Amino acid sequence: MSQMLNRRRFLQASAAAASVGVSAIRTSAAGVDEYVEAIVIGSGFGGAVASLRLGQAGIETVVLERGRRWQITDAGNTFCTTDNPDGRAAWLSPNTVLPDPPVTTQPIDVYTGVLDVKRGNGIDAYRGAGVGGGSLVYTAITYQPTEELFYKVFPRTIKYSELDRVYYPRVRSILKASVIPDDILQSEYYLASRILQEQAAKAGLKARKIDIAIDWDTVRQEIAGQKVASIINGQVYYGTNSGAKNSLDRNYLSMAEATGNVEIRPLHVVTRIEESDRGRYRVVCNQINEQGVVLVQKSFVCRYLFLAAGSIGTTELLLRAKTNRTLRRLNNQVGKFWGTNFDSTTLMINAGETNSTLGSAGVIAIEDLDNPIAPVILEAFQAFPFIPQGIIPVLGQGISQPQGYLTYNVSTQLADLFWPSNSADTQKNTQALQYTYQRLNQANGTTLAAPPGYSFTAHPLGGATIGKVCDSHGQVFGYRNLFVVDGSLIPGSTACSNPSLTIAALAERSMDRFLNRIP
Repeated sequence: MSQMLNRRRFLQASAAAASVGVSAIRTSAAGVDEYVEAIVIGSGFGGAVASLRLGQAGIETVVLERGRRWQITDAGNTFCTTDNPDGRAAWLSPNTVLPDPPVTTQPIDVYTGVLDVKRGNGIDAYRGAGVGGGSLVYTAITYQPTEELFYKVFPRTIKYSELDRVYYPRVRSILKASVIPDDILQSEYYLASRILQEQAAKAGLKARKIDIAIDWDTVRQEIAGQKVASIINGQVYYGTNSGAKNSLDRNYLSMAEATGNVEIRPLHVVTRIEESDRGRYRVVCNQINEQGVVLVQKSFVCRYLFLAAGSIGTTELLLRAKTNRTLRRLNNQVGKFWGTNFDSTTLMINAGETNSTLGSAGVIAIEDLDNPIAPVILEAFQAFPFIPQGIIPVLGQGISQPQGYLTYNVSTQLADLFWPSNSADTQKNTQALQYTYQRLNQANGTTLAAPPGYSFTAHPLGGATIGKVCDSHGQVFGYRNLFVVDGSLIPGSTACSNPSLTIAALAERSMDRFLNRIP
């Protein structure tokens, strides 16, 4: 009912403008500008949420996504695999881009593949490319932070109780996230996760199952040989050929398209956003082919603009608009308060078999939230095919201060990323990790192959943060109907948890506010 009321209010408010403003734009543009009521840039967690809620409210919406659409095939060959990568592995790169070391990059055809990396000063930031954004390449971990830690990052203007009661459950229900069933956890494919669980218990640390957006029945079909081995074979970073991963193209985005009000346009790379007349926005993009060749430049005008190109993409668009003065009222906080979620990686050396190249990552989390130095969590992350037995790769996360930043490089027309990799905050969090690993090692006779490393992050956050660039619902200061709904909003950390659930929950909250306030 509320969606019908929202739609009725929207149509009533737009009727007068449509009779003069919309038709005037279409006519005066002489085919140059395409008018649409709402544009969403990007189709990751924030963009997918915005698209669905706009579509349900009856608002004509176009989603501009730089990557291609990846349809799961019956043959199970949509994506390449980590042991046999090809052009599908990387976004317009002549080489694979997974971390090196331990992975040695390999030459591939230049193609609009699923995984992209932003090479920065002090850090590399990984992100997805395609319809579904980061959900195509993430490990499907759907992790809710605690209230106490949430408020170490976020302002009190965001009510955790509301997120906990309304928005976190809403997102989990659509992603169909659940903990790993015991029969699958007990299989040979999840030996590393069981070992980590047992080691935590011996060390007196809390270990628990966490929600994962995976269809466990499809995983059972993989185990039975009825589907191509994907999740059980550790295939997550380049996509999951069995369809077991509940990526956004299979829920939020397909639901948005089913409303009949949302059109997703893949292979549309947005290059410029600017103010148009009558309080509207112009969005300019290049339509490309699957080799990255520009086919045509397009220009859209919209009443409502939602930025959801991820921490790197959204911040870069805003920095470009600020530098080129196409959004003149942007403040000087754009590009600041960026962080890595304190992602760290290391290898734990065990005495026996670990099967760490099998199964999916993060089904078990070790939580050391009472760590006397700083709270941390540990998750087994997915190893690469040549990792030997006896090794368990571990991803650590914590609460990093948002000390990174992006600036606009006029010569390259791109954003440059900077991260102080040896700051006092990093040193403190490193000590906290070492404290937790020491407890594990002493209790289990394990060792670390190397100290925790911080050369890359899979969870880039910030650049257009709440309270600095946007209000607590994502509206950009000084700009009516311009919203940020992705990880750019978040100042560096989602408080000892993987970010996807919190990004989507905040987007749901923002869209509720927007739809209830359409004039």
